[in-house]
Amino acid sequence: MLIIFKSHSSGDVIMLENTGKHFLRLMGKDPTDAKGILTPEQLPGAISAINKVVEMDKATHLEQVNSGSEVDGTQGDGVRWFQRALPLIELLERLLKDEAPVT
Repeated sequence: MLIIFKSHSSGDVIMLENTGKHFLRLMGKDPTDAKGILTPEQLPGAISAINKVVEMDKATHLEQVNSGSEVDGTQGDGVRWFQRALPLIELLERLLKDEAPVT
């Protein structure tokens, strides 16, 4: 199953269910709610929450690279959380600028 983050003022961001639900939880949304929405007022908090996880993941990645144990922290395919978050962060920042909601 897919989770699709949509807005009328930008393109869609499509994620696999587990990844999408992870980001919904980070943004304080119920991942089981079939029709979630982030209002423009909620976007700064959502962006901040995702950025915190991105920074932690980058720090963990750097530690693993420096120690030579760069195996943990991926989702089995070598793609890290900070890489998965980038399209969503870009979408949310664009919508914040446009003062548009995301569903």
